[in-house]
Amino acid sequence: MAFAAFSRFVWLNPGYRTLQVLNLTLTALSPMPATPDDLFAYLDSLGIAHRTVTHPPLFTVEQSRGLRGTIPGGHTKNLFLKDKKDSLVLVVALEDAVIELKSLHRLVGASGRFSFGSADLLRETLGVEPGSVTPFAAINDTACRVGVVLDAAMMAHETLNYHPLRNTMTTSIASADLIRFLKATGHELRVMALHGETG
Repeated sequence: MAFAAFSRFVWLNPGYRTLQVLNLTLTALSPMPATPDDLFAYLDSLGIAHRTVTHPPLFTVEQSRGLRGTIPGGHTKNLFLKDKKDSLVLVVALEDAVIELKSLHRLVGASGRFSFGSADLLRETLGVEPGSVTPFAAINDTACRVGVVLDAAMMAHETLNYHPLRNTMTTSIASADLIRFLKATGHELRVMALHGETG
């Protein structure tokens, strides 16, 4: 969280020319969420190769299948979840993975059953809109409030595809480079097999 601060010199007594420095701190300035160009520049700085295709907005897996065109690699879905103690987790899996929320908390060691995080909480922590959830949003979570769980079956793909913070594009990245990216942002991540996957 950034703060804007400045000093002002004020004459307390013009006759004696006495000075006092008033340190004024303005309200906290919330950093703007990263743009796709910011993300691409960050990936470039890490030496991570990436390729992006532009397309109409996609909000669901079904829309993605119909509109994304021919983009090789594993296609994915992202679940922004919170447990009963408000711990936050982003679950990233293959688009056809069947994830049972009723038992997922036991698998990942959460405190009670998961529910979906609200749109406001999503914006606050990951800086993206519903429909644009992506592991790339870790670039906005500078406080590392959100843990990341990666589907082991997904990570078996050499190339993976995610929205680059906007649902009007799809960015392809190597699975090993996804790990590099998440570690570079300081995020806790786990790769594990999720129950009930279908191929």
